[in-house]
Parts: sequence; C-alpha cells; structure tokens
Amino acid sequence: MSKHPSGLEKLPRGIDLLHDPALNKGTAFTASERKALELEGLLPPLISTQQQQVQHIMNNVRRKPNNLEKYLYLIGLQDRNEQLFYKTLIEHLEELSPIVYTPTVGLACQEYSRVFRRPRGIFITKHHHGHIRSILRNWPYKDVRIIVVTDGERILGLGDLGSNGMGIPVGKLTLYTACAGITPNACLPVMIDVGTGNKGLWSDPEYIGLPEERLHGKEYDALMDEFMEAASKTFPHVMIQLEDFGNRNALRLLERYRNHYCMFDDDIQGTAGVALAGLYSALSVTGGKITDQQLLFLGAGEAALGIGNLVVSSMVDQGLSEDEALGRCWFVDSKGLVVGSRTDLAQHKRRFAHDFPFHRDLFSAVNAIKPTAIIGASGQPGAFTPEILQAVAKWNKHPIVFALSNPTSQSECTAQDAYHYTNGHAVFASGSPFPPVVVHGRQFVPGQANNVYVFPGVGLGVMASESTRVTDEMFSAAARCVADKVIREDLELGRIFPSLSRIREVSLHIAIAVARLVFARQLTAMKQPSDLPGFIKSRMYSPVYQTDPRVKTEAE
Repeated sequence: MSKHPSGLEKLPRGIDLLHDPALNKGTAFTASERKALELEGLLPPLISTQQQQVQHIMNNVRRKPNNLEKYLYLIGLQDRNEQLFYKTLIEHLEELSPIVYTPTVGLACQEYSRVFRRPRGIFITKHHHGHIRSILRNWPYKDVRIIVVTDGERILGLGDLGSNGMGIPVGKLTLYTACAGITPNACLPVMIDVGTGNKGLWSDPEYIGLPEERLHGKEYDALMDEFMEAASKTFPHVMIQLEDFGNRNALRLLERYRNHYCMFDDDIQGTAGVALAGLYSALSVTGGKITDQQLLFLGAGEAALGIGNLVVSSMVDQGLSEDEALGRCWFVDSKGLVVGSRTDLAQHKRRFAHDFPFHRDLFSAVNAIKPTAIIGASGQPGAFTPEILQAVAKWNKHPIVFALSNPTSQSECTAQDAYHYTNGHAVFASGSPFPPVVVHGRQFVPGQANNVYVFPGVGLGVMASESTRVTDEMFSAAARCVADKVIREDLELGRIFPSLSRIREVSLHIAIAVARLVFARQLTAMKQPSDLPGFIKSRMYSPVYQTDPRVKTEAE
C-alpha cells in the first residue's frame, strides 16, 4: 500500500492488529478486511456480526461460576477487544455494572495482586518524586481528558488496600466510557502508591505495591502537589477525579486543590450529588420540600459531610438561611451525636455541631431528633436495626432510608429489612444493588444511589466545554437532572433513580446542564457552540464497528 498523509500506513496489520484491543474486531473482520489487512488464516472462517459477538460474550459471562470469574472474563475481553467490551457493557449495563464495579470490584481489589495480568494506567511512588511529569509522558495517549487517581487508603468500605486499589480507577473510567461516552484513549487511571497501613500486605509475596509504612505529612503533600501540577501541565485539558482517599486527606486535598485545578473528589461531591438526587426523587413519594426535611446521618466522614454540605446549599438556594439549613442536618459519628458541647470534634464537623443534648447511640438520637430521613455513610453493616427502622416509621408515613455504604456487605441495612420493618412504607436506596423485595404482596425494586448517575455526566460536560474548574454548583445541577429523569414507572416500583439502561441519556442531560454553567460562569476560554446539545452528543464515543479505512482506501 502506498503512503498516505492520514497516517493509515502506521496502523498495525496481521497478528499485530489482532493484538491491538482498540482496533481488534475478532471474528467480525469481514472477508475484504481479512484479505487487505493480512488476516487470512489468522481467524476461524466464521464471520460474525458485532451483535452476535455480544450474545456470545453474555452467554460466556452467565456460565461463569461466580462474580469474580465474570469480572476477570470481562477484563480479559477489554484487553482483547475494547469496542466489543463496551458494546456489551452498554447493552447489558444493569446486569454487568455490579460485575465491573460495585460490589464485585471490591472483591477484585482485595484479590488484585493475585489476579494481576496486564498493567493498566500509571503507578507513581515516592521514588518518582521530582520527575512525575516524565512518568506521565510514558502514557501512550497524549490527549488525556479524565484522570481518576487514588492512593488506596480507603477502598470502598474495605479500608487500606494499597496498590490493590488500582481496580477502582480502572473501574471508574470504564464507567465514564460506558455511561457517558468518554473515549477510552482520553481516560487515565493513576495509583499514587505511598505504602500501606495494611501490614498484612507487607508479608504477602504476591503484593504488587510498596510493602512499607504509608507516607504522611510534608512528604505526602509534596508528592501530591507535584502530581497535580504535572498532570495538569502534561494534559492541559484534563479533569482530575480523586477517589477513595482516606478521611484525613480527602477533605483537605479537595480544599487544597479545588481553586487551582480542574478537579473534584467523587466520594465527597459525587456521592453528595447522587444522594441529593435521591432526596429530590424521594420527595415525589413523601411530599413536601427539601427545606422541610430533617436529615440524620450515620457517619461524619467525607461522604456524609459532602452530602450535608450540598444539601445545605440546596436548602439555601430554596430560601432558608444557612443557619436554618444547617439546623436540618444532624450527624452521628463513632462517639455519638455531633453537638456543640463536644470538645473532641474535628474542625470539618463543627459546622454541623448543634446546641442540643448529647446522645451516645443512633437509636436514642433518632428518637430525640425524629428525622424524616436517615442516611448511612458509615461502613457499619446492620447499623440501621429493626428498632431504628420501626422508630422512623412511627412518625413518617414514608420514611426515607438511604444505606449508602459499599460494598453490599457494609450496607447499614438490607433492602429486605428496610421494607419489612417499615411495613413497605420506606423510600429506600442503597450504595450497592439489592435484588427485588416482596412485602405484603407488593414487589419493590430497590434504587441504587450509585455515583455513576452523576460523575460521568459531569465529566462529559467539563470535557466538552473545556472547563478550568469543577464546582459544587455542577453537582447540584446534576442532582436535579437525575431526578428529572425518574419516571412514574420507576416510582411505582419503589425505585427513585432511573434505570441504568437509560444512563447515557441521563449523562447527556447532565453534561448539557454542566456545560451551560461553565459558559455562564465564564470558566472556559472556549466559545459556546450554537447547538450545545448536538455538539456534546457528537463528542460521545460509540463502540460500533466501522469498516477499516485502509480497506476503503485500497478499494479506491
């Protein structure tokens, strides 16, 4: 073939083409493609459609004996045939999202060193201090738009998993592509390995990370500062998502960087956005306004405080003073109710410390405050006991019960308990999926307050508008967008979030709202397109096979 200025001559052929996951189509290569691209004899004679391949993949997934084996099979597919992986995931998202992300990704992270097969993303350690930018330049794709980064200290509700936590950025970015159409080449997972406090990993000969004490203090901050600066300079239009950092770092890193870089913390802001969306949807069932609610949170870490802060902003936007809004949000931490008389409160909790008698346990706090909603973000399985669920049902016709801790094993209560002990009156959502529940002859389909409803759409809007910042206002807008997409059929099933089968529609709706905010707030140097929805939609990756351009060229 002659040389072409398009660079087509640089694309692989033959066996190299089959080993390139971005270009490989497997048995879907046509007869003309096989002949032109030196593939004849390298594939079985069957020529499949992509849809036939999707069905073949799903048949294999369903034959696997457990979820971890399903996860490994799908990751193997991603390594072989990227377009087929995403096509399958998009078409079967409700079935497969619990496999590629929560709850199965938690088990995958626990086993990450043992099942590690092919490196994905960038691993940065303290030994790279001073030349992180050169490490990032090793990444083969130069127009990175989304980075998800973790230091592995607080993986879901499982604690410190060190470098095994790399499964989280990999999984999150998979969802960016499947749920919002962010092209895979624009996504970069990063692990900042600063050691681990999980000493059991130190003696594990298979552990892939640094088997040493976790770095803290000035050295840690210097490494993170260098990474943030290097990433933003290496990839000028990148949005950086912090994921699963420990409580001691997450809140302060967000405050340290939010006004200097295009970044956010998903555990704080993404969780807040999806929880606020759930509250808006729940009000369609319970009646009333967000400003009428009394919210009691179990947990006062990054997730719970993030939700509380966004709820306060929403209440203020709808007419309450800040003090009035704060007075409607209550927190119970590991030592009891957060009140003004306590002298042991960290600074970030004091904003929600009310002048109120102290209560040591959740049950007594519930009875004293009589909340309209209880929201769990504690990682304490079973903390919403039958007595607590029965109590909130006494003074609420439809008590709002959000058990948000992940994975399923850490949930504050099961869907079965939430519906059973409230006589089927609860408006329930959880962080990880639960199967349908039948109470008094009625079937409920529990809603999953999954951040996937929010962060992919926000990322798409930021990417499309080339925003220089990510703001809390964007997550408030995203919450409204998600609630807007809940239809009557969802609510009749007891589900307060849209079906995941409609997630790309939801993400596009969010992206348009976010981009409009970006242009309105002048957070970009880009000129607003005349058809903003059409422009954003045109940026969404679609994993549908196209005829190889070299075949068309040679035919000419």
